[in-house]
Amino acid sequence: MASPISQPLEDAFHYCPRCGTANTNTGSIPFHCAKCDFAFYFGPVAAVGGLVLNEQDRLLVVRRARDPGKNQWGLPGGFVDRDETVEEALAREVLEETQLKVCKSELLMTGPNQYTHHGVTAQVIDLFYMCRVESSNSVQLAPSELCEYQWCIPGPEILNNMAFESNRIAIERWLSERS
Repeated sequence: MASPISQPLEDAFHYCPRCGTANTNTGSIPFHCAKCDFAFYFGPVAAVGGLVLNEQDRLLVVRRARDPGKNQWGLPGGFVDRDETVEEALAREVLEETQLKVCKSELLMTGPNQYTHHGVTAQVIDLFYMCRVESSNSVQLAPSELCEYQWCIPGPEILNNMAFESNRIAIERWLSERS
């Protein structure tokens, strides 16, 4: 199936979300409504990724069961919800996707990303954490999100088939720091 044409989020604002006035300056950042003075800055949303290590210092990689990136590899993670710390989001996402409980986490790196869903691309800031879990022997994937997992030291066959470039960059950072 061909992917839909994507557009930046700011190009999708054809009307003011507050008063409904037509946007005569589509694509401008920030969006500014001349009628009601509403402004929207299109700042990046936050997402987390867990580089989960087992007792043998092997990394958990997961294969995505849905788009974006269906059947490609990634890291457990997702978006930070409102009223949630980044660390809470990390623990929640790892638990939801793998049933593993994070007991220790340390920030590895941050970086920009883009997330395209239903043809609209949002700017994202990714925060990647090194994680230890209570027990790595009890992985149970959320079948609506993930279809396979591996504990490994990722090589080109995985790194060249990542759903998100930012995940690959984070794994490569970890690989360079461990050698």
